[in-house]
Amino acid sequence: MSAVKRIAVLTSGGDSQGMNAAVRAVVRSALFHGLEVFGVQRGYAGLLKDDLFPMDLRSVGDIIQRGGTILQTARCKEFMTLEGQQRGAEVLRSRGIDGLVVIGGEGSYQGAYKLSKLGIKTMGLPGTIDNDIPFTDFTIGFDTAVSIVVDAVNKLRDTMTSHERASVVEVMGRHSGDIALYAGLASGAETIIVPEVPYDIDAIAARMHDNFKAGKRHSIVIVAEGAASGNDIAEAITARSGIEPRVTVLGHIQRGGSPTHNDRILASRLGDFAVRKLMEGDSSKGCGIVSGELVATDIETVVSTKKPFNMDLYNLALRLSQ
Repeated sequence: MSAVKRIAVLTSGGDSQGMNAAVRAVVRSALFHGLEVFGVQRGYAGLLKDDLFPMDLRSVGDIIQRGGTILQTARCKEFMTLEGQQRGAEVLRSRGIDGLVVIGGEGSYQGAYKLSKLGIKTMGLPGTIDNDIPFTDFTIGFDTAVSIVVDAVNKLRDTMTSHERASVVEVMGRHSGDIALYAGLASGAETIIVPEVPYDIDAIAARMHDNFKAGKRHSIVIVAEGAASGNDIAEAITARSGIEPRVTVLGHIQRGGSPTHNDRILASRLGDFAVRKLMEGDSSKGCGIVSGELVATDIETVVSTKKPFNMDLYNLALRLSQ
């Protein structure tokens, strides 16, 4: 017999491509197993306002390919307080909801953990483009964000080559350089600047100068916003080399658009997995994928652990950028 009968799903924090695919999987998997499902509008802020509605198959029709989140999302300072968390738990109990699936990043996981301490069975799904959630190789939205950056760099390289110029591309990643790393490696960027690794701007400028002098027709620098601003890097290169790189800040375009097939499949697998774990009586877990296998890790462990940076991949990018 299932440990839950009625569950809810919400999206919280910054949106990421594939959130809708995850919501769809949660709803359809729950309905398949005979559970009732409620959607929570605008994350924890909507939970505190009791902004919930019943969901059926039609609620999640034609959304797997859509970016953003049909449930919408919002920040909620009130939910950071004990009073707010208790109010959230009361709302869920008043609706007879005994399980909650939270799709979001580290802050969203913190909220799910707090609710679990108040007796609500919770599951967290890693919905963030930054790929900074530990105990999962990839987060929902990361693959799409990297694809967007690679596409942009491909286009920039065409025009930079035509004009024999350098380009600095600033990408998202306040605390994690994974978007910069993966996109830089995939697009053949000459320089990748990330928060996790110190950089030498003098060496970067000198290398760019020497490359152009040797006949190179373009140079691409990808910088994660958490390491430095694109404008600061460009100004520093100009001051040291005389080269004036053009700066492109991709910004929130990295969060939009239709999710890749990888993100749709990952979201679908994780959404179904979360429902099945709740049915088994499990709670306070972060769902992830490691070496292709689905895993559930205590949320307390997830939120207290920093995801290690992939230095092997970073060093590979260095070797191949010569």
